[in-house]
Parts: sequence; C-alpha cells; structure tokens
Amino acid sequence: MLNTSLGRFRLIALLEGLSFVILLFIAMPLKYMAGLPLFVKYVGWAHGLLFVLFFITLAQVYLEHTWSFKKIVLCILASFVPFGTFVLDYYLLKKENQ
Repeated sequence: MLNTSLGRFRLIALLEGLSFVILLFIAMPLKYMAGLPLFVKYVGWAHGLLFVLFFITLAQVYLEHTWSFKKIVLCILASFVPFGTFVLDYYLLKKENQ
C-alpha cells in the first residue's frame, strides 16, 4: 500500500478521516461535557498534521495520475465531511480493482 502515491494517499486519507471522527465524536464531547480539553489539543494537532499530509499526498497523486479537476474537488470535499474519506477510499479501491 505504501509503495505507490495512490496507496500512500489512501492511507493518509483514512487516518485523516479517523482523526476527524475521533475529534468530533470523542474529543469534543470530552472537552465540553467532561471538562477535559487536553484531548482536543492532541487529537486536533494530529488531525491538523494529517490534514496537511492529505493535501500533499493528493497533489502527488494528481501529478502522477493526472486526475480530473472534478475528482480532486470530490477528494477535498470528502476531507471536510465526517466519514467522507471512508467513502472516498471505497470509491478509490473500487476504481483500482476494475
């Protein structure tokens, strides 16, 4: 999976999506309902790093595979929607296996 730019992108996208879900559904409730803001600090930092890596690897895939503008926009939109990168990974895996 890590041997190709697409494999690296898929891995980073999954990790970014997972960090986003953890941030929204675990860390934020812990901050506001249990008074534990430390989780948001660390999960938010990790999510921010993965978000930047998502765009770097997306640029690498775009340059290597010459994806269409529409596909790039859909990837970007998937990164802003909870569970969006999981759907994106399913779509990319389905296209890869055709």
